[in-house]
Amino acid sequence: MKNDFPRLEVSPEIQRKMLGLAREFRKEPTSSEDILWQALRGKKLDGIKFRRQQPVGYFVVDFYNSVYRLVVEVDGLIHESQQEADASRQQILEELGLTVLRIKAEVVEKNLPMTLNLIRDRIQQIQNSPSPFMGEGRGGG
Repeated sequence: MKNDFPRLEVSPEIQRKMLGLAREFRKEPTSSEDILWQALRGKKLDGIKFRRQQPVGYFVVDFYNSVYRLVVEVDGLIHESQQEADASRQQILEELGLTVLRIKAEVVEKNLPMTLNLIRDRIQQIQNSPSPFMGEGRGGG
């Protein structure tokens, strides 16, 4: 079955740079990213596969699940000073048909069970809502 999702076309040179950047990010995760990764890796969350530091076009997202097209971003203190940039980035990701879930680093570190439930809840929402990209949307077709 062919995906009809919009895509960001990037040159092979940019793809290589983004992969290198993602590798660097994987080597030095923040403490909150590491905590969440330990709970997600190896399909530990309900058998769902996540990738960490996944290149998506010109961006590297913290965690990504391709089945549900879910991006999970862990927002540390730096994000308070770059809210406009984060909003623009999120808008582009959503235009690509991705769902973005932002979780504060503090929540990940202080309440991992709640964090995992937030991810489960978002997956449930995705499962229960028809995707305009999969031809399941409302309207005459």
